[in-house]
Amino acid sequence: MTEALLQVRKLHAQYGPTRVLHGIDFDVRTGGITTILGANGAGKTTTLRAMCGMVRTEGEITLAGQRIDGKATEAIVRMGVAHVPDGRGTFMHLTAEENLRMGAYTRRDRAQVEADYERIYQYFPRLRERRKQQAGTLSGGEQQMLAVSRALMLRPRLLLLDEPSFGLAPRIVQELFAIFREINQKEGSSMLLVEQNAALALKLADHAYLLETGRVVISGSAESIRNDEAVRRSYLGY
Repeated sequence: MTEALLQVRKLHAQYGPTRVLHGIDFDVRTGGITTILGANGAGKTTTLRAMCGMVRTEGEITLAGQRIDGKATEAIVRMGVAHVPDGRGTFMHLTAEENLRMGAYTRRDRAQVEADYERIYQYFPRLRERRKQQAGTLSGGEQQMLAVSRALMLRPRLLLLDEPSFGLAPRIVQELFAIFREINQKEGSSMLLVEQNAALALKLADHAYLLETGRVVISGSAESIRNDEAVRRSYLGY
């Protein structure tokens, strides 16, 4: 069995006095795709923010054998964790190409950074056409592609994806998820995916965790959860 890149144990997280996560455990295997599912308010986005040191946490978060809980967000980024937040987080007044440069700001291998633009444009040819265009003038789908591309410029060991399908046309969503699979297969990038579209997430992922009010209530292979009619009807709504 492939070892875990990310191990999370007894994770609690809170905003001020309000506790959102209540001692959850989960893993992301090296080269794997794990999805976290659940209703709005279940704690999915908070889980991703906890991986980046953006919320107050208790418990253990280990990346490739190193504890990252308690570290500053920038230190976690330098260790190879890239976050594509909900709302995309693009720098609207910069061009698409300038956004990509922002994604590589922690890297020192400048020659390889220049080569990586071509790698990104192979995944997202439309961004090549729009590279000199201000990000705020791109379509919603193009902005999401840019947000993912900016994260990939880090060459991350772990890619955190928060609701990448939100607000996008079905055709664009299918295209985007096909690219996620290609990136995972070609580059071996591990991914932790939070997604409201459970059916889509379970087709992409190899393992899944279902959150309910900040607790893991079901976990297992994505295939087993996808094929469990009782789970789908009771928790996933399809």
